Amino acid sequence: MTSRLLPRRRVVQALFSALAATPLLALAQDKPIEWVVGYAAGGGSDVVARTVAEAMGKTLARTIIVNNKPGAATNIAADYVAKSRDPGNMLFTGDFATLAANHALFAKLSYDAEKDFQPVGMLARFPLLLVAGPATPAKDWKEFVAWAKTQPNGVTYASAGAGSPHHLAGELLRERSGLNLVHVPYRGAAPALQDVMGGQVAVGVIDTAAAQQHLASGRLRALGVATLVRIKGLPDVPTLSEQGLKDFEAFAWQGVVVPTGTPADAIAKFSQALQAALNSPAIKARFDTLGIEAMPGSAAEMARFVRGERERWTKVIRTNNIHLD
Repeated sequence: MTSRLLPRRRVVQALFSALAATPLLALAQDKPIEWVVGYAAGGGSDVVARTVAEAMGKTLARTIIVNNKPGAATNIAADYVAKSRDPGNMLFTGDFATLAANHALFAKLSYDAEKDFQPVGMLARFPLLLVAGPATPAKDWKEFVAWAKTQPNGVTYASAGAGSPHHLAGELLRERSGLNLVHVPYRGAAPALQDVMGGQVAVGVIDTAAAQQHLASGRLRALGVATLVRIKGLPDVPTLSEQGLKDFEAFAWQGVVVPTGTPADAIAKFSQALQAALNSPAIKARFDTLGIEAMPGSAAEMARFVRGERERWTKVIRTNNIHLD
């Protein structure tokens, strides 16, 4: 009896030894990757994540599931990812709010963007536009400035929300131009645009993805784009810089990060898959239809970009004494 059991014991021991020697990352390869997005399903951020996740999943030969956790200027999603106990199986859309602005907008956060997340690579940027509805008699930035100076109570501008890149770009615009611009925050770009088109608000600072269809229909007019060169989707719209606001640039942007503790080889694989997706003709074509620009690049390049944006917008936030709590 003993002679028959001994080989079986050796087999069991060998299995345990093999499992112990197998890296945890390898054991997790069949587990779906969770991609957390801090905005509601159906919006621009969600569409971008799902579009890129599909392509990355094919490269990685793994399923990627998008998990929407909207609210609190991405802080709910950021807290969830920062406290993750599943490194190697989670991606997060880290954007302008999470990585560059929230630390200055909120007195206290439950996460530290610099310590709790590691960069994988940039995703995309959304150029910002100054737009006007039919009630505002200006066709470009110079006409708008002349008209705005005649308004005794100032001029209202709509944004997609307090603390959003749209809002902070509007404050930078006010600061640089010296105009009396009064912020009117909304819960998203759609309601902001409705009130601009309806004449309740004079102008709006809105991203191209949200404004594109209304510009095409003629319900909105673009007074200027906040990029240094004209954008592909709106070649006839002059930049604010070329209209007198020298070097004025502002845009919403997104990148991909992972919770700190994610193995380096997992980050490298995610980064390679991300770059392949962003450089593919299909993704580029999809982004063109959304009015956004792909931003392929390495994790190190993303880290440098985020540092620069964090310094720049922290200064704007503190100069204009903007707080969200």
